[in-house]
Amino acid sequence: MISLRKSRDRGIANFGWLDSRHTFSFGHYYDPAQMGFGPLRVINEDRVAPGGGFPTHGHGNMEIISVVLGGGLEHRDSLGTGSVIRPGDVQRMSAGSGIQHSEFNASKTEPVHFLQIWIQPDRLNIAPGYEQKHFDADSRRGRLRLLASGDGRDGSLTMRQNADLYGSVLAAGDVVEHAFAPSRRGWVQVARGEIDVNGQRLFAGDGVAIESEQALRIVAANEAEFLVFDLP
Repeated sequence: MISLRKSRDRGIANFGWLDSRHTFSFGHYYDPAQMGFGPLRVINEDRVAPGGGFPTHGHGNMEIISVVLGGGLEHRDSLGTGSVIRPGDVQRMSAGSGIQHSEFNASKTEPVHFLQIWIQPDRLNIAPGYEQKHFDADSRRGRLRLLASGDGRDGSLTMRQNADLYGSVLAAGDVVEHAFAPSRRGWVQVARGEIDVNGQRLFAGDGVAIESEQALRIVAANEAEFLVFDLP
């Protein structure tokens, strides 16, 4: 079964410096029918204006993954980590027993565009942690590249959940496939372009929940970038 979550139906938060779209309930946006999908709790598509950002705030017991699509995102946290995340970079912050961090647009002239993903961990109150890796477009082109996983295999980031996150960049007509183990489910989120997922057309900002499907067949209608989640 494939359940479509259209881009236009997402929650909206616009504060001037921040223009955000919420796939699931988040902040002031609440929909009891959209509380997450398995351990996948948040997919926010954020655009932060030049000079804008999130001042220091706290999180606990959540795996927070940021994927930058354009611009630069400056990160600082209570572990002493400081970095600028750019397109191709993927950041994993394990909030665990508690972490403080801030996120700001690294540019005074250009916006930053990124996806912020929250995944509920399978262990609570672990020591907080941080990891960041670069996956250039060529490493994701024409294939599903593992970006984060529960065991850190194939050079992926390590998250505290039995989940896999893949990224892909396809040219028009390219095809990728993914098989699900029994009792697993999935989510596909389109960052840009158009794709067909098992015959269902998706556009930028759209997502689909995948249940009781043995496999995915994804065909790009044009140049496209998207994420695939394999979830318990």
